[in-house]
Amino acid sequence: MATQPTNDSDLQREWFTANELAELALPGLPGEKRSINRKASDERWAARLGPDQALLVRKRAGRGGGAEFHVSLLPGEARIELSKRGICTRDDEAADRDQGASGWPWFDRQSAKTKAEAERRLMAVKAIEMLEESGQTRTAAVAAVSADREIGKATLWNWLKMIDGVDPANRLPALAPVRKGGGSAAEIDEYLWESFISDYLRPSAPTLTSCYARTAGIAAENGLSMASERTFRRRLNKDVPKALVTLKRKGEEAFRQSVPANRRTVEHLRVLEHVNIDGHKFDVFVKPPPGSRSTKPVRPLMVAIQDIRTSKFVAWRIAESECSAVTRLAFADLFRNFGIPKACTLDNGRAFASKWITGGAKSRFRFKIRDEEPTGLLTGLGIEVHWALPYRGQSKPIERAFRDMCDAIAKHPSMEGAYTGNRPDAKPENYGSRAIEWDEFVEHVNAGVAEHNARLGRRGRDYAGRSFDQVFEELMAASPIGRATDAQLRMALLAADQKMVNRRTGEIELYGNRYWSPECSELHGQRVTVRFDPENLHSEVYIYDQAGSYLCSAQLLADTGFDDVEGAKDAAKRVKELRQQVRAGEEARPLLHAQEVAARQATIREVPMPEPDVIRPVRHAGNTAAALKPAPVKTETNQSARRLRGAVLNLVNRDQ
Repeated sequence: MATQPTNDSDLQREWFTANELAELALPGLPGEKRSINRKASDERWAARLGPDQALLVRKRAGRGGGAEFHVSLLPGEARIELSKRGICTRDDEAADRDQGASGWPWFDRQSAKTKAEAERRLMAVKAIEMLEESGQTRTAAVAAVSADREIGKATLWNWLKMIDGVDPANRLPALAPVRKGGGSAAEIDEYLWESFISDYLRPSAPTLTSCYARTAGIAAENGLSMASERTFRRRLNKDVPKALVTLKRKGEEAFRQSVPANRRTVEHLRVLEHVNIDGHKFDVFVKPPPGSRSTKPVRPLMVAIQDIRTSKFVAWRIAESECSAVTRLAFADLFRNFGIPKACTLDNGRAFASKWITGGAKSRFRFKIRDEEPTGLLTGLGIEVHWALPYRGQSKPIERAFRDMCDAIAKHPSMEGAYTGNRPDAKPENYGSRAIEWDEFVEHVNAGVAEHNARLGRRGRDYAGRSFDQVFEELMAASPIGRATDAQLRMALLAADQKMVNRRTGEIELYGNRYWSPECSELHGQRVTVRFDPENLHSEVYIYDQAGSYLCSAQLLADTGFDDVEGAKDAAKRVKELRQQVRAGEEARPLLHAQEVAARQATIREVPMPEPDVIRPVRHAGNTAAALKPAPVKTETNQSARRLRGAVLNLVNRDQ
């Protein structure tokens, strides 16, 4: 029966006699003292050396003598049992290696070099066992393999000992080398680290070198030891999440873009089931339209409506500026020519969030919402309103079409001289040399939009080389479209006076699918190895680094319908969860205010001016010397002297 430790002296032991091992009845060891001593002799325990090159067998102190064996000589099962009973401790790495399926989770995290070494050792062990099966003794087999593979005999014996009692299916983890670091990291004073990280995590985004230099000044000011810049950089990369660095140095928008956005599909939609509307200002100088108050050339704006299913422009109007009246006219064209859509996506611009367009919609971003406000055009016709978040171009497919408009319309040869450039620093050489007539430009835009809709060779989705017009006509026959009545048209026409990880998001794309997990936020821009089931690409994939070490798993980011609210919620949830993790890390790492960091900076002392030891005399010659002579002192005039003498005589006579 196995014995249990009875007092503190039995706990955390490393040395055992053969008799003690027999009494413990450990798995992988004989149950008798004589058999254990025979096993120690056969496996040459007395010649084994530990990592410190010390013998693992020693003489037993006390009466009776004998020998004691180090716990590392015991089979793996015996060491695990001793650890479970609390009799001895094991190395953390070895414990991690032995846990769960005999060390396979630990082995999976090791580098390719470690795994290759384990396989080399296993091949040598198998060669020894094959020779034993052919009739040779183990000693002769070890000698033969040692000579054939140029491996030391003692090394082979050690490998055989490592797999003693280990199931053949779990030999690889048992034979894998366990390597440890060669030293400890340099210490960084927490006061200095707090100053450094507070300085580095600022929206100004200073360089690490400059933050280190300022921190070094604080250390010198306070008499603190300073670690190297490389040590600071290593701790920054290890302790501070990259997502927190992005949030603090680049802001909320950069942080949001570091998380994969929701990718939407439209194949489930019908024609005119969902449209989106937006405005686009052309980079072309055009003369004002007749009746305009402006006398200078303007850059016209187009309000356009696009069918989301087919990407076809179904209505558009051109005006001097974006306003609700132009928006109503564009919708009127849509209702008259095609019908009434079921839903519309628009942003919170004044032309779209106006109460004349979306009055009564309870989710507007602009203007106060009142119960008594008039019912807007879209609300009154029962068109479901979807609001795109500000600065979210991916929420509106029409933005992609506007990019084509810039090249096909604004940069057309007929617009030469009137094109202004899309940025102040991108103006053409002939900037402002010409202004297009208004009617001419309107005709040019109409022709450009018609060409955009009719252009063949469209790729993606289910276009198959067809044009937007062709896809629209084909699907329109099977799409129920609500026709606008005369009353609805009048309502619209009423005037209105109001396998490289993505560097940015951390997602991984594989055969058209996208995969991501919060752990991927630490892998931006890295090249990784992705392992997956080719028969089931919808399951999770497994990420390994270039050395072959397991990093994490990543789940599939499923595409969602354009109007699928749950998909949008999932995308927002990903951002929220990562933000909570980053915020938790930020709260656990209190940062100083920029003024507090500045107050800790080293003071600048004035350097005293040196006194000259040798003075060179300055000699003057000519007029310079004469100019340096002191000016003569002016004497009083004769009149002043007589006046003074007269005053004195008067005083004398009065006294007499």
